[in-house]
Amino acid sequence: MTAPALHLYTDSSPNGFKITIALEELTVPYLLHHVRIDQGAHRHPDFLALNPHGRIPVLHDADTGITLFESAAILLYLADKTGRLLPADPAARWEAITWLMFHSASMGPLLGQRVHAECFAKDRHDAAIQRYRRLSEDTFAVLDARLAAREWLAGEQFSIADIATFGWMHIARIAEFDFSQYAHLSAWHLRASLRPAVQRGIALPQPATGP
Repeated sequence: MTAPALHLYTDSSPNGFKITIALEELTVPYLLHHVRIDQGAHRHPDFLALNPHGRIPVLHDADTGITLFESAAILLYLADKTGRLLPADPAARWEAITWLMFHSASMGPLLGQRVHAECFAKDRHDAAIQRYRRLSEDTFAVLDARLAAREWLAGEQFSIADIATFGWMHIARIAEFDFSQYAHLSAWHLRASLRPAVQRGIALPQPATGP
């Protein structure tokens, strides 16, 4: 039996879940390598040779010899390789890419800072907490408006934009950041969470736990 060409190096984190969800949606064979960040595995020389920044996820494609880090780049690569998870129509395709970039540049980093400030910082700074609450709520409102008349972020098709956004909204729910006031965003989150591939993806390499 031929070994899978795709090797995913990841841990249980919002950025890692994006790629496990995508791979499960695509139903392509892959090998999962659990990089245990709590044990410092992301600082091991072997892993740093794959990603000098020492962050997960990393994807290596043995068929092409390509190694990628940064979750948005990996999602785009998988969509390009398989011809799936991005709409074929140019307008819808670029809508999906735009919302993927919105997530990568705005929503994801802001939620990451909010999780740190509210859940993990040893010294709590109320000004920082309020800042990141306000900024993340702004992104929730933008997403809610976008989803008011659409099932998915790029329209009718579940795409890498939804996968990237769900990765962090899943963690927002675990961290008990209440976004129930955003009815369209909440309904989208429920739709995505019911997809079998999403359910498998957020359990790999193991489910995330709260702070």
